[in-house]
Amino acid sequence: MRKALRGVLSLALLIGTVSATGATAGAATAAEPATGAGAPATADIKDRILAIPGMSLIEEKPLTGYRFFVLNYTQPVDHRNPRKGTFQQRLTLLHKDTSRPTVFFTSGYGLNTNPRRSEPTAIIDGNQVSMEYRFFTPSRPAPADWTKLDIWQAASDQHRIHRALKKIYDRNWISTGGSKGGMTATYYERFYPRDMDGVVAYVAPNDVDNDEDSAYDRFLENVGTQECRDKLNGVQREALVRRDALSAKYAAYATANNYTFNTIGSLDRAFEAVVLDYTWAFWQYSMVADCGTVPDAKTATDDELWNSVNDISGFSFYTDQGLSGYTPYYYQAGTELGSPDVTQPHLKGLSRYGYQPPRNFVPREIPMKFKKNAMKDVDHWVRNNARQMMFVNGENDPWSAEPFRLGKGARDSFVHTVPGANHGARIDGLPAEQRAAATASILKWAGVAPAPVQQDESKAKRLTKADVRLDQQELEREPTLRP
Repeated sequence: MRKALRGVLSLALLIGTVSATGATAGAATAAEPATGAGAPATADIKDRILAIPGMSLIEEKPLTGYRFFVLNYTQPVDHRNPRKGTFQQRLTLLHKDTSRPTVFFTSGYGLNTNPRRSEPTAIIDGNQVSMEYRFFTPSRPAPADWTKLDIWQAASDQHRIHRALKKIYDRNWISTGGSKGGMTATYYERFYPRDMDGVVAYVAPNDVDNDEDSAYDRFLENVGTQECRDKLNGVQREALVRRDALSAKYAAYATANNYTFNTIGSLDRAFEAVVLDYTWAFWQYSMVADCGTVPDAKTATDDELWNSVNDISGFSFYTDQGLSGYTPYYYQAGTELGSPDVTQPHLKGLSRYGYQPPRNFVPREIPMKFKKNAMKDVDHWVRNNARQMMFVNGENDPWSAEPFRLGKGARDSFVHTVPGANHGARIDGLPAEQRAAATASILKWAGVAPAPVQQDESKAKRLTKADVRLDQQELEREPTLRP
């Protein structure tokens, strides 16, 4: 998940610019579960929400057909020892009606403070709670104890938010998210399997063994067409052949924008990291039809090579300024999540560093130690305990090369692959029969399946009309998961 953050497209979940208030509540308050003894059920929904202990309002934004709140919630830094301090975690609430089911969304990154509804929210015509992942600013404890950034602590953040809001939103809940958000929804289900009534995890990578990444090599050797793969590989190779000329352009670009390279160590390391991302990033966010935009490396000018690599990979990303917002992601990739290692044999003799590890993208003053059993535990649990879980993958998405799989112990759970789709795969892109079946499952899990759908899944359709503004895809443009 690398190039992602470099281009701000409509696909991107933009990091909110609203400042969070300081952590004012004490540890005792943060540790208290919501009692429900706040504003009465007849009160305005805002009053009911703000009556929850630890909940505060940043702002309410006007929105036709909904109420939309940007909130802070006081969380313990350490859920195992709540007396060790608190921090303010941002969330948003898209309120439809307390009589409707609720979707719990997270990107696994920062928070978009503009109104959006995920695909499951549109399907069930429900409310949506969206959570900013801990340690993404401004939802970062101060001082930051990075040992408290792990998948269990983050799942516990979700658990406390759910428990607090369940007093008001007492119908069925479904968790969802894309990529790292899909991973987050899966980890939440693993640690708190009684909270949700269903899980819809989009394009969620499952790097069970961080030392075995041949699946990604096989993917890149077969995705798309041979012609397209050859063009992409050719641009990568030629960019490294012309390293001196393109590095000079990079140096001028960095100087003009005041970019520095202290975290990664040098401009040369950053340059190669961007080039090595090129083919992965193309397949992550582009389609086979976009292959025509890739230049012919044999005849391309330096400017044409630069522009293509910059458009797809982004030369600003491995600067200190580009990396700083993603320190929490790279920390987790290097301590629990794992990250792919792609061999790219066509670059033999030209690559000086290979795919660099997450450690290279986290400031050295932050210690890191990899926990090799964290993903194995989650994978084992999903295979044997999945209940009402759905995984949606993209056929041409590199991250779907190592997907979650279901075992004999799974019940009422599914894995769907969207033909020709990239990292933006959605249920809406499935063939008609699969799409209807997946939609029916989500409606049933949410407790809102109409009678005809309960009798015949082929009749399942989303319960809302399309809304161009609200239905913009809520998917984080991330760094390539092998930094």
